[in-house]
Amino acid sequence: MLTMKPVIRPMTMADVDQVYDIERRSQSSYWSKLTFQREIISADHNLCLVAEYGERIVGFICLYHVLDEGHITNIAVDPPYQNRGIATRLMLAAIDAIKEKGIKHITLEVRKSNTKAQHLYIKFGFRMKGLRKAYYTDNNEDALIFWTGDIMSDYYKQLFDEIRKSVNGQR
Repeated sequence: MLTMKPVIRPMTMADVDQVYDIERRSQSSYWSKLTFQREIISADHNLCLVAEYGERIVGFICLYHVLDEGHITNIAVDPPYQNRGIATRLMLAAIDAIKEKGIKHITLEVRKSNTKAQHLYIKFGFRMKGLRKAYYTDNNEDALIFWTGDIMSDYYKQLFDEIRKSVNGQR
């Protein structure tokens, strides 16, 4: 079991092969390498981060932002590294980065069947606000639409601080 914390850093073109491999192992419908490359190139409105141990990338998150809204488009952790707080660390790093850009609200879609991811989002203060029928083209599964409130508010600041303390082993 790994006891050290992963390094969270911006995704680069050199990371795309490893990220794509994680994506293929983690998702039933996955992005192409070209999609990841486009996300990196469009850095003005996109943010992609990776979590790595040494030379091995073990997870990633991508989102885009327009005006004061952010949209998480993809997050995955390599299956052998799941349940180690990596997705939580990626979420914290992404939120920290987009708050610096003035983002106040975050949204995302999640498969109706993906309760594990839903629990992560609820932990971060997301609430279900809608449904997209047959959103996922691989199996026509519905997507739940989640939104946060104002992540600049005292409520979210305290929530993120508590999550940060818990993932760092503090109480």
